[in-house]
Amino acid sequence: MQDQKCFLLSYIKYGDNDAVLHCFSQESGFESFFARGIYAPRNKKKPYLIPLILLNISIIPANKSGKIPNISKLEPAEEHEEKGNLVQNTILFFVAEFLNQVLREERQSETIFHEITVVRKETLGGNINAYNAFLVKFLQISGIAPLLSDQQFLHPESGTFGHEEIHELFDEKLSQIWHHFLAAPNPYEISLKRTDRNLFTDSLMRYYQIHFSGFRIPKSLEIMRQVYE
Repeated sequence: MQDQKCFLLSYIKYGDNDAVLHCFSQESGFESFFARGIYAPRNKKKPYLIPLILLNISIIPANKSGKIPNISKLEPAEEHEEKGNLVQNTILFFVAEFLNQVLREERQSETIFHEITVVRKETLGGNINAYNAFLVKFLQISGIAPLLSDQQFLHPESGTFGHEEIHELFDEKLSQIWHHFLAAPNPYEISLKRTDRNLFTDSLMRYYQIHFSGFRIPKSLEIMRQVYE
C-alpha cells in the first residue's frame, strides 16, 4: 500500500458505482486511479470529487501491467478542506481542465505541484485574476514563455517581442500586459479589468495552441465567463 497526496484534475464514472480519477500526484506526477464503489448509495466519498481538491489517498499498486492502481482510502487533505463559492469553483474547474490536458506526460515535479497549490490558495482567497497568472507561470516552468525585450509587440509564433504587430490578439496593449506579467516578481498581485482579463486569457489560449501540440481551449472557459456575467 502506498500513500500519495494529489490534486484531482478530472474523473470519469465507470459502470454504476465506480470511477477513474485523473490526478497530479506530489510523489509521481500525472496518475490515474480506480475508485471502486465511490458512487454507491452508502459511500460518503462522492462529495470529494471536486476539481482541484487536494486529496490524501492510499493505493494498492496494480499487479498487472496496463492496469491502474486501486484506491483503498480517500480523504481531503486537512489544509484543503475549505470550499469556494460558485465563481471560485468555476475558476478552479477551468484550471483543472487545463491541467488535465497539459500534464498528461508530466512526471513528478515539486515546482508544478507548488504552483497548483498557489493558484488554488489565491483563487479561494478571492483573487479572480489568479488563473491568468498561473497560465503565465506554467509557461515559464515549461520553458516556453516569451523572451522579454524592449520591443513593443509580442510575436506568438517565435515567442519574442518585435517592432511590428503581426497578430490581432497581440496588439500593443495586450503585449504590454504580457510584458507586465512576465517581468513581475509575483504576477498574482496583478489585477486586470474584465475586458483586459478576457482578452489576455484569449491571447494565452492562442499561445498555448501554438506551443503545445494538440492543445484545445478548455470548454469550461466559456462557462467561467458566463458565471462572471
